[in-house]
Amino acid sequence: MPEGDTLFRIAAGLRPYLIGRPVIAASARQPGPRAEALVGATITSVDSLGKHLLIRFDSGLVLRSHLGLRGSWHCYSPAERWRRPPSRARIVLEVPGAVVVCFDAPTVELFQARAESVHPVLSALGPDLLAPDFEAEGEAEAARRLRDPARAALTIAEALLDQRALAGIGNIYKNEVLFIERVNPFRRVGTLDGEILRRLIQTARRLLLENREGGARVTTGPRVAERPGAARLWVYGRSGRPCRRCGATILDRRHGRLNRRTFWCPGCQPDSAEA
Repeated sequence: MPEGDTLFRIAAGLRPYLIGRPVIAASARQPGPRAEALVGATITSVDSLGKHLLIRFDSGLVLRSHLGLRGSWHCYSPAERWRRPPSRARIVLEVPGAVVVCFDAPTVELFQARAESVHPVLSALGPDLLAPDFEAEGEAEAARRLRDPARAALTIAEALLDQRALAGIGNIYKNEVLFIERVNPFRRVGTLDGEILRRLIQTARRLLLENREGGARVTTGPRVAERPGAARLWVYGRSGRPCRRCGATILDRRHGRLNRRTFWCPGCQPDSAEA
C-alpha cells in the first residue's frame, strides 16, 4: 500500500498538469462519484494528506482518492495509449494538454469542501508526518494520540499503522522505524514511555522526508541510494536473512486486526513479553 512519501510524490507529479486548468471532460466508473459535476471547474490544488490524495476545484468540490494496495494515478497526453485497460479506470479527468486517470483505487469520492472538517475519514486523521508545520504542532499531538488509553493495549506495530494517531506510516516504515529505534514490535503501547514514542515519531518523519522526492526507498542512510547494490532496507522483506546490524536471523509474522506482516530482529529488538 502506498505510504505518505508516495502520495507526496504523486501530488507533486500531478500539479504541473492540473493546477490552474479547467476540466473539459470527466468520467467515473459506477457506482462512483458524479464526475460530470467537475466539467467546467478549474483545479486549484493537488495535495497529499497521509495516504489520501485531495484534488480541489474552484467550484467548491474536492476529489478524494485512497489507493489501497493496487491503485495508482497516471498522466497521459491526449493521444497517448493508456498503460492499463480503461475498464480499470475509477475516474478520468481531461484538462487542456493532459488526461489524468486513477486506476484500481478502492476509494474515489467527491464531497463539498465545506464538509471537510466533518468528513468521517479525513476529520479523524492524526497529524500528517509530512506537513510543513508538523514539528511545531503535529509531533506533540501525534504523541498524545499514541498515548491515548484506548491504544494502550495495542502493540506498537499496530499503533503506528493507525492513521487516526499519525498519518502517513505504512507497513514498510513501521518495520524500519521500530528496528532503527530498537523497539520490539509486540510491545504494548502502554508499556512505552514518552521518550520512546517521541523517537519513533521523529524517525518516521525523518525517513518520509528523506524519501519524498522519489527514487528507490532507502532507510539505511540518506546516501545509500547513490551506491549501486547497497542495502536499502534494514528488516522489511528480509525474513530468514541475517540482520545487517547484529547478524541474528530476521523473523516475521502476521498479527493484529489488519493481519499485517511484521519483520524484526530478535537480537536488536528483544522483549521478554512478546504478545
